[in-house]
Amino acid sequence: MKKLFDDFKKDIKFKTAGPGKKLTAPATSTKPEAVQSSSGAKHNRHAASEGAQRAGAAALARIEQQPRPKVHTSQDHIRNQVKRELEAEAVALTEKDKAATAEGSKVPVKDPTCLSVSGVYFTCPLTGATLTKREREVHIKEAIFMRFEEDAVEASVMMVHTFNKDKEKVKAAVDIISKYVDNICKCPTEEKYRKIKLSNKVFQEKVRSLEGTREFLEALGFTSIMLPIEGQEEEEEFLVLPEQSPDALELMKERRDRLQRGEPVRAQLDRQPQAFRPSPNAQRFDLPSEFYNLTAEELKREQQQRSDLVEKNAMMRTKAMREREEQRERRKYNYTLLRIRLPDGNLLQGIFYAWDRLSVLFGFVRESLVDGWQPFELIAPGGLKLQEAEEVALAEHNLVPAALLTFSWDAAVQADIAAAGGKSTSLLKPGLLETIQTLN
Repeated sequence: MKKLFDDFKKDIKFKTAGPGKKLTAPATSTKPEAVQSSSGAKHNRHAASEGAQRAGAAALARIEQQPRPKVHTSQDHIRNQVKRELEAEAVALTEKDKAATAEGSKVPVKDPTCLSVSGVYFTCPLTGATLTKREREVHIKEAIFMRFEEDAVEASVMMVHTFNKDKEKVKAAVDIISKYVDNICKCPTEEKYRKIKLSNKVFQEKVRSLEGTREFLEALGFTSIMLPIEGQEEEEEFLVLPEQSPDALELMKERRDRLQRGEPVRAQLDRQPQAFRPSPNAQRFDLPSEFYNLTAEELKREQQQRSDLVEKNAMMRTKAMREREEQRERRKYNYTLLRIRLPDGNLLQGIFYAWDRLSVLFGFVRESLVDGWQPFELIAPGGLKLQEAEEVALAEHNLVPAALLTFSWDAAVQADIAAAGGKSTSLLKPGLLETIQTLN
């Protein structure tokens, strides 16, 4: 476009310069002669008149003074695209730097497909739902509230024992409520025993402060009423129970007993029983973070401490010192993953609390066998024979956070079965064998 304007200016300047001159011509002739012949007009029919030339020059001057519109060429598009890509790259680098900064405070996340178990799960005893550790408390609360529609007494008893963590306070509240019921049953016509002043200090501190206590009293038949107080202008709130019939009193006693026998509703650990085919990877365990009762920083420190283990063992320590250190080591774990190698080579796997007793482990194995009635033995690593009757936790036998045990039938019983010609075709129950897998 600029070249077009330059050519236009040159053309106008050339045409306004007049006829040409010889270099040897006299310099005195300054005014050119007008050409009026028809032939001359014919040859200059495209030449602009003097007025047109001046108009063209003025138009060109105006064009040059005006701002030129931006022309969007392919190069402009490329520059804009490059600019956008550079800005995007700058944002990506910023995010990468933030991630790198935070990475130092995090433990690398393991690939779930490489773990021995995907995680730790629980079962709600009220609904049967499978829950994570984070979900279980909220879910159980919702399930208890839903029970009010079916049985308000049962739901309120669950509230008292589940929602309040301090067992001593729960016991104190249950004892006071039981005393209310006993007094009413002994003196059913005494109005004073059927009235509870909510502003009473003992009631406020030991009963009303606990969740579920008011719901239980209302389930017994108490209702809220505002009553006048002698010598006081304002009325106060009372829980009042109407006079009860003998049958209703017997029902109150039964409900009191239910409150006294109440237990917290706790989600049950899903042991995730699983059978595996014989595998050389039986002793390979890769556990999720839920198994460890440690923070990310503590896990890093533990890795550093492992390198100092040899030096520690070389030090002279008393038996009491060693036992205290072993106790600290065991408390690092919440759960343990145990595998039991059966005589046919198959493996039985289950998840346990680190502080479950040996009887829990034996019960799990027995429930998984076709012939669970037969006596058997479990051998821990190192050849230690576990005793079911022994009240010892799994952690106390160093069976944390994972271990491979060996199963064997009682030799004497097996000899008697063989002599009688009996023989079991399989060890594990069909439900486990149907889902048997290959251990990676």
